[in-house]
Amino acid sequence: MSADLPAEQPYPDPGQPGGGGTLRELLRYFLTLGTFGFGGPIALAGYMQRDLVERRRWITKKDYVDGLALAQLAPGPLAAQLAIYLGWSKGGIAGATGVAAAFILPSFLMVMVLSALYVRFGGLPWMQSAFYGVGAAVIAIIGRSALKLVKMSLGKDRLLWVLFLASALTTAWTESEIIWLFLASGVVVLLVRAWPGRTRPLVAAVPPGALLAAIGVGAGAVASWPLLGRIALYFAEAGAFVFGSGLAIVPFLHGGVVNQFHWLNERQFLDAVAVAMITPGPVVITVAFIGYLVAGPLGGCFAALGVFLPCYLFVILPAPYFRRFADNQKVRAFVDGVTAAATGAIAGAAIVLGRRALVDWKTIAIAVLTWLVFTRFKKIPEPLVIAAAGVVGLLVHR
Repeated sequence: MSADLPAEQPYPDPGQPGGGGTLRELLRYFLTLGTFGFGGPIALAGYMQRDLVERRRWITKKDYVDGLALAQLAPGPLAAQLAIYLGWSKGGIAGATGVAAAFILPSFLMVMVLSALYVRFGGLPWMQSAFYGVGAAVIAIIGRSALKLVKMSLGKDRLLWVLFLASALTTAWTESEIIWLFLASGVVVLLVRAWPGRTRPLVAAVPPGALLAAIGVGAGAVASWPLLGRIALYFAEAGAFVFGSGLAIVPFLHGGVVNQFHWLNERQFLDAVAVAMITPGPVVITVAFIGYLVAGPLGGCFAALGVFLPCYLFVILPAPYFRRFADNQKVRAFVDGVTAAATGAIAGAAIVLGRRALVDWKTIAIAVLTWLVFTRFKKIPEPLVIAAAGVVGLLVHR
């Protein structure tokens, strides 16, 4: 990446991009993508490349590649950060801010509406039966996403596989995501690749075990400001320390929301992940559902603001300087290690959540059938399969 641009060459003003199109057109595009863009972060990034680089040519290939690299390097949801960087490349901070709002707001509003309906009708048998099937399907989707990430990020690198297994086993055993394990994985790969002659001893030494009143329906009691502050702080921490796919935040949230703070039970948490799956836009918007269940509409707003503010800052602050370091091999090595650990955490989270969702032969059958459907029909939209699983749940669950 960026090999044709020497490090010392001055980079262009982001307000004068090389691609065509106006900032208003770009904002309109991301509003549409945020409303109808399904498929997860990898699919969303692919849509941006196809539409903005190849078809419309509003974004240069150089800006897209640099944005993708920065999104992979920085903690936070990949698709949202790539979108923010492309907005920055077109219109500086104003462009980044506008694109962030256009891309995130549609799915946020949908999740808030679903949250209100869930709070109002969640105790009814028909909704419990629907989520009985949806939860099983979500386990299959998380497992499928983890498998995709394994194929993309690990390859045949034995060191990355060791780190992946260590993270997966640790997450499954502790039922929480351990941040220092991510950082340590990045450091280990950095050291190994910096001193290739010492690769084998180091590999052997790695321990594998180691904002809207219209949504006020069902709002419930007004939350206290200390609780809202705690929600914002916790989800800001999640946004600041979670790397990789939007699903990478699932094990981190499970450890805090369910085990540490006891804000949700296992069933509600799995339902929160399901809601994120059936809405377009970034998967990490599941935090708005969690915040709503904890503290009503304000809780949803504070949770969303908390998780997206760090990823926004991690893009606009280093963006002017990033081109100098995008191809640095040591930086890439650290990121590879972190990505391997994050992928392992997703696999471990699938095990943790699977123990709660796959409770009988019916849920196991729904999960297996979901997996087979995606194996046979690779382009079928995930929300369609999840909706079908909900219908199956209504038919088979009492």
